[in-house]
Amino acid sequence: MSEEREPKDERNEGGGRVVYSRLPSAEEAARAEEERPAAAAGTVSLPSFVREPLAPTLPTLVIAFVLLVLLVFGLGYLSVKEVESVSTEVQRLDHQSADRTEMLLDLRSALTQLDNEARERGTREAGGGIVNPFDLKLRRARGEVEKKLYLFDHLPVAQTPPGQAFRADVAKYIESTKDAEQYSLEGYKSFRPVEEGMRALLTQVNQQQGQLERERLSLAAQAARRISLLRWIAMLFGALIAAATIWEVQRRFRQMRRGLEESRRERLFSSQMLEGMVSAVAAIDGRGALRSANAAFFRLFPAASVGALVQDAAPAPDASKLFAAATGGGRVEHVTYHGRWTLKDADDEEGTFEVYSSPLEIDGGHGQIMSLVDVTKTVATETELRHKASLAAVGQAAAQVAHEIKNPLGSIRLGVAMLRDMTQPGEAHETIDLVERGIDHLNKLTVDVTNFSRGKELSLEQADLHELLDTSLELVAERIRAKHAPIERHYTSEPLAGHLDADQLRQVFVNLLANALDAGEENSPVSITTALVAHRPGGNGSGAHAPHARVTIADRGRGMDAKTRARIFEPFYTTKKRGTGLGLAIVKKIVEQHGGTIAVESTAGEGTRFHVELPLARK
Repeated sequence: MSEEREPKDERNEGGGRVVYSRLPSAEEAARAEEERPAAAAGTVSLPSFVREPLAPTLPTLVIAFVLLVLLVFGLGYLSVKEVESVSTEVQRLDHQSADRTEMLLDLRSALTQLDNEARERGTREAGGGIVNPFDLKLRRARGEVEKKLYLFDHLPVAQTPPGQAFRADVAKYIESTKDAEQYSLEGYKSFRPVEEGMRALLTQVNQQQGQLERERLSLAAQAARRISLLRWIAMLFGALIAAATIWEVQRRFRQMRRGLEESRRERLFSSQMLEGMVSAVAAIDGRGALRSANAAFFRLFPAASVGALVQDAAPAPDASKLFAAATGGGRVEHVTYHGRWTLKDADDEEGTFEVYSSPLEIDGGHGQIMSLVDVTKTVATETELRHKASLAAVGQAAAQVAHEIKNPLGSIRLGVAMLRDMTQPGEAHETIDLVERGIDHLNKLTVDVTNFSRGKELSLEQADLHELLDTSLELVAERIRAKHAPIERHYTSEPLAGHLDADQLRQVFVNLLANALDAGEENSPVSITTALVAHRPGGNGSGAHAPHARVTIADRGRGMDAKTRARIFEPFYTTKKRGTGLGLAIVKKIVEQHGGTIAVESTAGEGTRFHVELPLARK
């Protein structure tokens, strides 16, 4: 796993989290330990909720909340101020109206008191009583009226025509009260306009009181309209703030959703990548418990479970040793190779794995990532390459030996022929026959070794496999007649023609037919089956994706055991008394040169089947 990869956070039933991250190096860890005390000395530990980063939408919501609170506060404040203003204005108008009314009533009372005093004086004079020239009560009443008139002059009503007429009438009446004789002549007549004027002024004040009520209602209506306007403005600002908040929250939500979607795709990609790996990967904590693993690991160790010790998942001795070697070495500081191990999976199929350990941080502790890389095919390929290299070396050596034998062998054959001519038939000729059979065997051996070691190049031309099989049967016809073996042909109706080396394939089929005839008893049938295979299951060569022809040659002979099947294509390995052990090795080499495969199925006592698959690629 690369270091740039985001951590993978998983929960498991064992508790805790599994976090894939790069462990710090020794230098980085030492530097961090040195810096931590110095940093802690100059800082104050904060609560966890303070240290935690704020949610992306929290500042927006806080700002919107503060603005709404300020808006509500401002609306309430302005509404209260508007109500207070109306109330103050109404109180002022009420006070003015009350003052005017009170002033007029006081003036009326003073005028009435003056009139009473003036009347009383007139009554005393008419009865012949003593008249006080300094009549203090009358003077006091007249002074009170003049004082009230002074206050009346400051009223707005005094500036109106009725007010001014009333003021003149009052002044005239006051003058009439100063002289008893004049009062008796004009007093009664002058007081009547005063009373009518006062009555008119009170009526006007009452009318103004009704106007004041209408003005009060008008002020209240204006205040209500202004408060309503403020409310609508507040609602508009509130809607704008809510819309801006919703837009910002939605924008942050889209960003968060995109981030979550990207994280989900990354986790899905990481999960699919881990699950799709052929290699088994597992995260193991410091105490040896399994914290996470991919499907390949559980296929290899079906008894494993997350949270349990990995040793419990390894009933086989080899697997137990593997986990002991991987987890028993203490803390993993760097990538460690634990060698190659042979294990069996849940299907009891054996495989070879290279085991590695990498450092891993888990919950603040130290663990490891254990990787079991499947190298089964690599090992098989390496074995095949070594085998081919050894065969090539053996072939070269055998070819050199065959070359050295071939020339002396010709001289020996010539000498034996001359010796036969010089002797009489009898025991000597029997001995010479024995020597000639040995010479023939050696000659066949040298020819086979030469053919195997040279690796003759293919001479490709258009050929039909059914015709090659028929001509191959003709070449072994003598053996077929000798064994009285029936030949069973099961040819497919589809044409099996391709670009092939007819001569070398004929050699392949002759060798396989001869082996089938030799393996069976007399009258034992030999079957030949052909088929067209659309997709080749395996093999090497350039024709891997072309249609393939499958040829199966089967006998009902003695069959082979597992040991013989494993070595049947090895050079110089044979179960025949007079065999060279090179026939099937040459067959395998020719088939592989064509890009095909050859396989054997055999059961002891039930016969043997050779399957040859050849690509039918066109040139």
